[in-house]
Amino acid sequence: MQDRLQRAIDANLNRCREALRVCEDITRFVLDDKALTKSLKNIRHKISDVFSSSVIKSRSVRTDIGKKSSFDKSRPKNLKQLFYNNIHRAEESMRSLEEFFKLAAPGSASGFKGLRFKIYFIEKKAMKKIQNI
Repeated sequence: MQDRLQRAIDANLNRCREALRVCEDITRFVLDDKALTKSLKNIRHKISDVFSSSVIKSRSVRTDIGKKSSFDKSRPKNLKQLFYNNIHRAEESMRSLEEFFKLAAPGSASGFKGLRFKIYFIEKKAMKKIQNI
């Protein structure tokens, strides 16, 4: 069972980091917002710090039943939608991490909740700026 929890944690750590990177690139290269970029980068690095060899060992790309799913075939129509899709992807991953860590490492679960609420704050600020470009 622990290996299956680790697989879910690994998938969500990757999903969250990838989504945060897209959002970070938008705040950096499009919005030229140093503070938002730094905030996203800090959160992404905190997520990266959670990776461990045991989590990576549990990865099973070859047997993942969802890898060929059609869930990720959306094509954003504009920058606002691109940011929105990815920031929500990060928020959802954080929520999933929070829940799985309640089982795997209960003392760490609340840290993900705090990071998720930081992302909500960043989302509000960034979306306001994106509206103006």
